Order: sequence, then structure tokens, then C-alpha cells
Amino acid sequence: MMDKGDSAGRRSTSSTSGAKRPSERPGQPGGRRDTNRRERTKALSDAALALFLERGIEAVTIEDITSKAGVAKGSFYRYFDDKQALVEALFAPVATQVIAAFDESIAKLKAARSRAAAFASYEAIGEALGAVILHHGDVVLLYLQECRAPAEGARAPARLLADVVAEKAIEHTRLAREHGLLRAFPAEVSTLTVIGAAERILFSVLNGDFKGEPLEVPGQLITLIFDGLRAPDLRKPEG
Repeated sequence: MMDKGDSAGRRSTSSTSGAKRPSERPGQPGGRRDTNRRERTKALSDAALALFLERGIEAVTIEDITSKAGVAKGSFYRYFDDKQALVEALFAPVATQVIAAFDESIAKLKAARSRAAAFASYEAIGEALGAVILHHGDVVLLYLQECRAPAEGARAPARLLADVVAEKAIEHTRLAREHGLLRAFPAEVSTLTVIGAAERILFSVLNGDFKGEPLEVPGQLITLIFDGLRAPDLRKPEG
């Protein structure tokens, strides 16, 4: 018999960036009740994240999470409606920052009046995504682990975020082509190829399996991408 967290996850979710956060409970901010709520929420979230990385989201039950967190199973539902709500709360900060990074970079690319300014949009998104990885490495690792699964059950937030990332990245690529930065490959083909390669490398780095120097990877990847995709007239110095 499925527990509430396993079955309720099949509800539809329209936006990862609007993921539900743990519900607020009565009590003055900073008071004992508020502090207890924050501590319990963090304990459940930390326990869930560790178990999800070890076993995968679908294999972990609410009872597993509460047992590891040292919280009574019934108390779980005071903080989260179900397991999917907990997963949404884990991904919410990452989703918000990733979407904001793409939106900012797209805005800069739309406003660019020179090729140098257009290229700078790539640097901006790289820096923003680097900050996300630095501050939310385990959540990013979980995303990479689960993002290719069907958008069903408690894993749905990972797949929904992956779809948003692809959509934003394709829009960015199309704008770059309009600025004459990239060759006329179909945007979907080149973008999804780059995303696949970047995510595979990042997963290897975060998982501890990468044999090279992680700090050199971003520059190497950007060079590789632009050597293959940049417009022919950009292979020579301007003027």
C-alpha cells in the first residue's frame, strides 16, 4: 500500500519556480514555535536529500525520511503535504536562481549592440550558474541524477526544471544566432547537445568521478563549444 507521499506525487505541477515551500505555522518570527518549525523542516529536508542521493527519489519513503530525521512520521504532514512537496521545496531555490540567470542573460543578449556585449551574456549566465552550483551542490547533483525521468510522481520537479532549462537555453541560442554569433545549426540540436555534454561532465565532477581538473572545465567547454559553433566570420579578428 502506497503512503500518501508516494501516491499524491502524481498531481500536475505547472511551474517549478512556483514550487510550494513548507507551510508557515503560527508563532512570532524568531520565537520558539517558529524556530522549531525551521529546525524540523531543515532536518526533514537534509535527511531526504541524503536519502534521495543514495537511493533515488522514488525508492525513498516518507517513513525512511522521518526515521533518518528523528521525527515522528505523523509530524511530516505538519510541514509538507507529501513527498513531492518536499522535493519541490528542495528544488525551489535552485529553480528560482537558474531561471533568473537565464532571464538576465537573455535580456542582456536582446539589448546587446555589439558582439562583445553579446558574448558577455554567456559570461553572465556562466557566473550565475556557477554560484548556484557552489551554494547548492547536492541539490544540483540530485537534479542531474533525476532530471531525465518522466515528469511523474515525486521526481516531477526535476524533470519540469529540466524542461524549463532547455526552453530558456534554446531561446538564448536563437538570439545568439540572430546576433551572428553562432552557425546556423538548428537551435534545438546544438542547445540540447551542449546541455547533455555539460550536465554529464558536471555530474561526474559533483559525484567525485571526474579525473581532470574541475576548475579548468568551464573554460575548456566554452572553447570547445565556440570552436565548433561560432559563426565563420568570428573565427578571424574583427576588422
